[in-house]
Amino acid sequence: MTAEASQAGSQEDPAADGERPLNIALLTYKGNPFCGGQGVYVRHLSRELARLGHRVEVIGSQPYPVLDAGLEDRLSLTELPSLDLYRSPDPFRTPKRDEFRDWIDALEVGTMWTGGFPEPLTFSLRARRHLRARRGEFDVVHDNQTLGYGLLGDVGAPLVTTIHHPITVDRQLELDAAEGWKRRYSVRRWYAFTRMQKRVARRLPSVLTVSGTSRQEIVDHLGVRDDRIHVVHIGADTDLFKPDASVRRVPGRIVTTSSADVPLKGLIYLIEALAKVRVEHPEAHLVVVGKRAEDGPVAQAIERYGLEGAVDFVKGISDAELVDLVRSAEIACVPSLYEGFSLPAAEAMATGTPLLATTGGAIPEVAGPDGETCLAVPPGDAGALAAGLGRLLSDPALRARLGSAGRERVLAKFTWARAAEGTVARYRDAMARSATTLPGRSAASVTVAGISSESRATC
Repeated sequence: MTAEASQAGSQEDPAADGERPLNIALLTYKGNPFCGGQGVYVRHLSRELARLGHRVEVIGSQPYPVLDAGLEDRLSLTELPSLDLYRSPDPFRTPKRDEFRDWIDALEVGTMWTGGFPEPLTFSLRARRHLRARRGEFDVVHDNQTLGYGLLGDVGAPLVTTIHHPITVDRQLELDAAEGWKRRYSVRRWYAFTRMQKRVARRLPSVLTVSGTSRQEIVDHLGVRDDRIHVVHIGADTDLFKPDASVRRVPGRIVTTSSADVPLKGLIYLIEALAKVRVEHPEAHLVVVGKRAEDGPVAQAIERYGLEGAVDFVKGISDAELVDLVRSAEIACVPSLYEGFSLPAAEAMATGTPLLATTGGAIPEVAGPDGETCLAVPPGDAGALAAGLGRLLSDPALRARLGSAGRERVLAKFTWARAAEGTVARYRDAMARSATTLPGRSAASVTVAGISSESRATC
């Protein structure tokens, strides 16, 4: 059914909010939920939107989104392929001549050859072409993090855009950690797309963000006016991430989620803290959910502190395996220097696993008060992390109290059902704005979701 036909008066059942169901195009240029927060967002939000009675068509590029089964009548995937230049096992590959289809493909390769990251721009151009060809089929277009030039102007329906957090934060942290002018030049070239994202964000009139911290970062880094920004929290999948007494806690186990050498994630400080705490707690060991770097600061730190047998990396595990891993830990740790939201914190808390987290970015808004729902320490402080680990490892009663309180906090504040309800309200607001604009023009809205940062790592 087209959007026009739906607006003309459908006899179908109303959505959960009592109004007519919406036809939603949900765009994501990077959608695999096993290698980044963008894919997690798309997977869970699309499911909950469908459960509310709306029809959601996810339009994505490689790595393609993974959608939940059982909602096929209201949830579907349309593949909008790129050249997949960063795929394993041959990232930064040069495509064969017969792979080129048009000028957008040439732009994608040319940007990669000159050290830039082309996907936000090239996906936006392909998406605009696709959406204009399907004008009238959607009530709203929801863009997940692209912020590309192609999505400015008329895309056939009101536009809503999700920004996990300003990628300029990642850029600055990588520049701060870069050694030598060549490395700094490489970082600046890779993150050149953030100039485009700034320009696009400033032209979007309504912003939805998941935390007060992200709200301020949007103002400071992207120049969006404060009066355009509204807060709607995202959340954990509390049906999946929940306590299970049958899963045995492994003595000394600490779990974290991190790409090895992304400075933003602060893993190197947790490695140093582990070395310190093992002096008094030799059973302490770390399991990292993420890709291991064979060389770099983290690998060097593991070798320097003699932790080769005390740090394991796991990648590509199933949802069930991830949940059981978190349940098996005595401590879940988020050592990040900055997070726009921190899904790993919410998910760990939802399982009843006690949380040790920094106060970087919006983490305190998720984790709650120090000593009540978590232990909180300053970002970038290995000594404070070590003290927190030691305190939790030594006090089973404290672990039990924080784990229980953390679970209750997530249930009360951070669920995907609540996130979907808040997002639908912003969809309807964007549609109302569009109805008052001049013919041929559409109002746009931005959803800013604070999830883990855009990583240079491929997956």
